[in-house]
Amino acid sequence: MNLTEFFDEADRMKLRVSVSDTRNPMPHSLSNEALFQIPLLAMAVLAISKSRSKPELPEIGQLVGECLERTVAGFKGTSQDIGWSANLRIRTIKALTFLEATGLAEFDSRTREISATALGRQVYEHAIEGETYLSVSLQTIERSYQNIRAEAKIQGEVN
Repeated sequence: MNLTEFFDEADRMKLRVSVSDTRNPMPHSLSNEALFQIPLLAMAVLAISKSRSKPELPEIGQLVGECLERTVAGFKGTSQDIGWSANLRIRTIKALTFLEATGLAEFDSRTREISATALGRQVYEHAIEGETYLSVSLQTIERSYQNIRAEAKIQGEVN
């Protein structure tokens, strides 16, 4: 049976195939769920909380957002300002809560600073071993945080 005979036979038998249109209007866009993954945010918090200049709780969401803007290629040079995203801030606090519950980070209620514990530093050091995409991204986040702090210090001295 060739193709013409196949369609002739399908017409004779009155065969019909129904197809529902369930296409997503934006099939390739990233949702906030995909962008703000808690494990990635937790690693970003570890990256910036292990330095000498400790982030404070009220600024952690903003700092993580700024670091991601400087690290993720899609945000470089754009005016997205993801540091102001309420969803990012909420997910960053969830990531911090996870880090505290697992003993990887701690929050000092007196100074309001977040710092990585010895175990947290060990996990972070293991994550940056080698030349993986995660390793390079975490090191870039750490460098971005250092640059943000240095820029803030310079602006404070100038003003």
